[in-house]
Amino acid sequence: MSWLTAQPMDMCTAEATASLLQVEETFSACLAQINTLILKPLLQAEPKDQKGKENFKLFLLLNDRFQALWNLTEENYCILKQKHSSSESFCIQDIYTVWKGDLFLSLYIQYFVTFANYVVVRGFEHATESKSEAWKFHMTVLKLFLTDFTSETSMSLALYTVLQKPLRDHIEHYILLLTKLNEVLKEGSEKDMVTSSIKEYVKLESFISQVLDEACFTKSLWKSLSYKFTDMLCVPERRLLEDSKNLPISASTNRSDRILLFDDVLVLIQGNSFQSFDLKLVWVDDNCREKLAPGLYRLRIITPEETFFLSAKDPQMKAVWQWKLNQAVRQALNGKRDFPLWGKTGEGTEPPSCRFFTYVFKLEGKFKNTSYEGEWHWGKPHGKGTLKWHDGRNHVGDFKEGLEHGFGICLVPRKSEDRYDCYKCHWYEGKMRGYGICEYGNDMVYKGYFKDNVRQGFGILENFSAKNPFKYSGQWENDKKNGYGVWEDKDRGERYIGTWLDDHKHGQGIVVTQSGVCYQRTFHAVKMVGSGILLLEDDSVYEGNFTEDLTFVGKGKLSFANGFILEGTFTNKSGQGLQTHGILNTSNEQLDDWITKIQLGLEEFPVEKRWRGIYDQFLEFIHSGCKEETEESFTGFHIQTSKELRKSQEYLFCQKGTEDVSWKTEDILEELVQHQDLESLQSYLEKALKSSLHPLGKLLKALTIAFQATYSGIGANRHLLTMAQEEVKYYAKKIWEFYQGLLHLALEQKGQLPPKCMDEDTNDEKACSVVLPLILPCFYPELFMLYMLYHEREDDLYCQGIVDLSLFPDIKLLEFLDVQKHLWPLKDLTLTTNQRRSLIKDKCFLSATECLQKLITTVDPREKLVILQKTYEEIESTVSRVVEKDYRLPMDDLLPLLMYVVSRAKIQHLGAEIHLIRDLMDPANRGGLYDFLLTALESCYEHIQRMRLHQRENYHVTHSS
Repeated sequence: MSWLTAQPMDMCTAEATASLLQVEETFSACLAQINTLILKPLLQAEPKDQKGKENFKLFLLLNDRFQALWNLTEENYCILKQKHSSSESFCIQDIYTVWKGDLFLSLYIQYFVTFANYVVVRGFEHATESKSEAWKFHMTVLKLFLTDFTSETSMSLALYTVLQKPLRDHIEHYILLLTKLNEVLKEGSEKDMVTSSIKEYVKLESFISQVLDEACFTKSLWKSLSYKFTDMLCVPERRLLEDSKNLPISASTNRSDRILLFDDVLVLIQGNSFQSFDLKLVWVDDNCREKLAPGLYRLRIITPEETFFLSAKDPQMKAVWQWKLNQAVRQALNGKRDFPLWGKTGEGTEPPSCRFFTYVFKLEGKFKNTSYEGEWHWGKPHGKGTLKWHDGRNHVGDFKEGLEHGFGICLVPRKSEDRYDCYKCHWYEGKMRGYGICEYGNDMVYKGYFKDNVRQGFGILENFSAKNPFKYSGQWENDKKNGYGVWEDKDRGERYIGTWLDDHKHGQGIVVTQSGVCYQRTFHAVKMVGSGILLLEDDSVYEGNFTEDLTFVGKGKLSFANGFILEGTFTNKSGQGLQTHGILNTSNEQLDDWITKIQLGLEEFPVEKRWRGIYDQFLEFIHSGCKEETEESFTGFHIQTSKELRKSQEYLFCQKGTEDVSWKTEDILEELVQHQDLESLQSYLEKALKSSLHPLGKLLKALTIAFQATYSGIGANRHLLTMAQEEVKYYAKKIWEFYQGLLHLALEQKGQLPPKCMDEDTNDEKACSVVLPLILPCFYPELFMLYMLYHEREDDLYCQGIVDLSLFPDIKLLEFLDVQKHLWPLKDLTLTTNQRRSLIKDKCFLSATECLQKLITTVDPREKLVILQKTYEEIESTVSRVVEKDYRLPMDDLLPLLMYVVSRAKIQHLGAEIHLIRDLMDPANRGGLYDFLLTALESCYEHIQRMRLHQRENYHVTHSS
């Protein structure tokens, strides 16, 4: 209303204003008398009983409302009087009932709501029962206000009338005066404003009638019920909306004698007991599928813990109850009543089926005495919510149809400590299922899969405490270590790689120690049984029985690095050391490489049986149709760091991930179809495998963790190289298979025919050529370390040979390597003052040397082969420049020149590089130019070793003679 500007009014308007002044003067005087003669005496008669004290507090509030209304009336009267006496022209702003109509309406509403509350609790009846002396004069006082008051009139009814009728009459006067004013106003904003005010005051009349009728209806109910019910159910703000005595309906057989619908609860009374149901958690369903008895029309009432039926004898009665129930529920949810009672036109919609509320479960069951705060749907927790148990348990997460379902965080207090176990996991129908992270209160952390509330499938358990730190990565079954897994004992400095049963090492196992000792044994419930193979750090090999502290016992064979073999029976008596009875064979000069470099675990742990728990989850995800809501349950979270884990609660309710690219499942499947040609596919896979959100990227992350758990640190042992190498190849194969599965599903969903299934050889080739180069960087550090350890002896010989060859000047080295003189690039030997050509080093074939040195700058075998090819081209280019014509190097010329370049490049672990390229190169390159050049490089490497070996043998011969 404040948008209106002050406009002077005509004479007719002034007359209407004068009438309003007279009405306000009379009303103000009436309020003053009520205050002096009625309210003040009542305020002096404070009761002493508990019920009376509660009602008295309510009366104090009613008095405050009355005073506020009186003050506003006085203010309006004073302004009107001042204007009238000064003969100033009147403006619309001078009429408070219009200009400040919202404030008038608000104060009237507050007063009558409080008045109605006082009526409901029978406040006037309690007040008039008081023995206070003040009441001796009330008979005379009340006669001043009520012309029809007699000695037989109820004192409480008289008070009720005095404190509401003058105010209601005054509202009628407002309406009449404003109507007269409206009639004389011209069309315009002022007339519109007065018209609007009239409508609001008419609504106020209707509102007052509604609240007083409801209050009297509710008071009559409390008067008819026993104190047992009223003491527990009667509250000032509660209103009775319907009573089954007035509108007949019955609950399920023998359920209740009477049904009461209030504005906040539904009450079923039977005998001397009752049940109440908060309307915010009441759902009304009229689609009852159960067969009904003839002549019965049912409504199904759904609450968090109970479902029952209300039965009516005719469809009209059922419809009325359904309407009233739904509107009462809707208004309870909105937190305010409709006006009028059952809603304006268009407001009588059904309440929402989805709601947010707090409830404490009371009946027997999983959630007994549990508080749930969150979203509901048809009587069950559904959506986001929080469960709190009395014992301290706390679950925050997703719910579906009354059970934990989806991602959630659960805190479980430990009984003996003031600490919690924190589960950040996926739930399925009330039980943990899928990927999760549990931070136990005893400093252990589990990251892996659950099923039916126990650890099941692949998982990693790590103990971070100072006492007995360990890490287990492997298969779980029914909450116990079962199947293939890797255990690292950080105190003992050793790692067990093998099979488990019921939390014990059981079956074949490999133990690798920090000192370099490695052995393979059969275990039975932790204990070693039978014979095994023990590989010592000095390259000795023992085959037979030995104890946990690696002491030889019983029959066995010890093969020394120098070729000697001791075979017999070993004993270890206290104080006498190791003793043996057997035969020492000294005929061999050196042990064969297949013994000193024996590869463990290949037959015992077939590569396809390792880490099945990881593959199974991803396979199940594809078979389930790659649903967006289950993706994290199957493939795991992308968060891994401790810092991110601490933010898990925020993670629950926010967008996951910070990557620019969208990796929603539907987008993934769409993109797969668009990137089927080789070049586009490689680019897509590279992006997907680097992502922590893409399923293939998550799979690669899980496999990387498993690989590092096995082969990094203590696991870096040369006897595990072949295990590791075939594992990486198998990873590539499985990732290719999963890509194929995703593509197959994507095409099916688009109604397209999937490509024909490839045979196993073709699949292997694709995995090796497309996937392996993309995933190799994740495994390269650990894998190359194993190659270096495996080829350590050969690389040492080669490095010593390189050191010897590096002493030669360029011309001497070319001559020593039998490079034909007409191929020598003598023009590249730039001389400085006092320098002789014969002493210059590292100048010939410099471009080829620098090119070959780039071999160690990449991990991709394809790129390494390209570097090798460019090195060959640089050698050939240099030779062509020297002979001044195009020159194709024959093998006899290439090998000496390549050996020269290799000796100058000084690549430290060339043997490891060569064998890694050979083992992991694309099968399509075998037999071609790349294969030829790699063979040539290998020949140079071996020749340099032999040169050094011959020097060493000649040295030993010379010194021995």
